[in-house]
Amino acid sequence: MLLLALDTATPAVTVALHDGTDVIASSSQVDARRHGELLLPAVDRVLAEAGRTIDAVTGIVAGTGPGPYTGLRVGLMTADAFGLALGVPVYGVCTLDGLALAADLAGPFVVATDARRKEVYWARYADSRTRLTDPAVDRPADIADEVAGLPAVGAGALLYPDTFPRAHEPEHVSAAALARLAAERLAAGEEPPAPRPLYLRRPDAQVPKNYKVVTPR
Repeated sequence: MLLLALDTATPAVTVALHDGTDVIASSSQVDARRHGELLLPAVDRVLAEAGRTIDAVTGIVAGTGPGPYTGLRVGLMTADAFGLALGVPVYGVCTLDGLALAADLAGPFVVATDARRKEVYWARYADSRTRLTDPAVDRPADIADEVAGLPAVGAGALLYPDTFPRAHEPEHVSAAALARLAAERLAAGEEPPAPRPLYLRRPDAQVPKNYKVVTPR
């Protein structure tokens, strides 16, 4: 097994290789505006660090968000392209689940990432591998009662200390955690689902309602 994992659902552009036993190489760069520019060089860098070639990869793992439309689709489309080119399966793993695994907390907690618009993408967890609620997008003040008293991880939690007073790192997801989750699930006979994006809301970009039609003379 050689899994190539990647995620662009948060400001982190993150890539990792997992050989079925452990992560053998990884890269993470935080830049919310350069997902498309940074992702493929990161893949090349991780492969070179591990001394592997892309045709040795047996499966692709893609973070499915939730995340902003533009960033999230960079990772998902790249994962699909690799899968088609190599003829290997592409597995989806919720980005929040990767953060939960990296947090390695023993008891109930919350994962919250920055959804912009003064909102967070969030979910509750029983432990680092067990999600209790579906991912959602809300204003922090609207979920204060649901998350009261719980530890929280992620950039969204760190941004809103009034709602998440027990917030701490990790701030962003790592592809290493996504690769570990996918490898665990495959080893247990549980095939991760296909990578379907968790946008949770419409994209920021909209077609103008009253745009001017230009016709040739």
